[in-house]
Amino acid sequence: MATPTTYTLPRSRVAITVNGCTDVGKRRRVNEDAIIMSSPVFAVADGMGGHLKGDEASRAVVEHLQLSITPGEPTTPEIVFTAITAANARILSWAEEVGVAGSTVAGVALVSLSAQADCHWMVFNIGDSRVYLWDDDELRQITVDHSAVQELIDAGELSPADAHTHPQRNVVTRAVGVETAADPDVWLLPAVDRQMFLICSDGLTREVSDERIAGVLGSGSPDPAAELVTLALEAGARDNVSAVVVDATTIDTTPPSPGYHDSKGLGALEQTRPRS
Repeated sequence: MATPTTYTLPRSRVAITVNGCTDVGKRRRVNEDAIIMSSPVFAVADGMGGHLKGDEASRAVVEHLQLSITPGEPTTPEIVFTAITAANARILSWAEEVGVAGSTVAGVALVSLSAQADCHWMVFNIGDSRVYLWDDDELRQITVDHSAVQELIDAGELSPADAHTHPQRNVVTRAVGVETAADPDVWLLPAVDRQMFLICSDGLTREVSDERIAGVLGSGSPDPAAELVTLALEAGARDNVSAVVVDATTIDTTPPSPGYHDSKGLGALEQTRPRS
């Protein structure tokens, strides 16, 4: 396992270890997935299959996220938004030359909101790449897919089990580089105790069940990302498959005292829905 990156902040210390893996899969010739594992930003981008420059679109997303990073410092939500906006404009500029191109993106970033709130995890997504949280021996999907089948599920017209075989299962309703404005959904989670995030493309979740994902994340594997990608390959890997696992431990370094001391901060998750 890689050496952790440690952030020493006014009210806490955060140690982060990350591992990631991406593979072209069993049926595709080009890997249109791209990953970034540069603390404090971690993400997976999945170029839109069947569109020209899908691989370049996903790389553009992670390149702009990479350029936004100041080493050794948490980032901010505004900086992440700006990076996604810049990637969106770059991909849109290709339209006259190659037609529509685009990419999903899902990720987590350690962000500083204020000296009082200290650090939070910013979870963000556009499209159907996902972020999961393994916390207290429970796997939770944090992001909500921007997809045609998710909208049918939300409307009560389709079950999650049937979504895997629905003819519109590959249709995303939001992507970077398709519209003039990139509009990610965002959740803010306080950085507390130990938290493990899985960021992945749909090439993983279409081949590996939540139960098997939970088993890997809870196993103590030194490289859970590679193990998850291997499971997808063993299941047939009909698409490119990518996984990034961020394992973070946060220690509150300030003793309780009179006055403001809210370690939970903005703990309530924002309830977002896919765009209709």
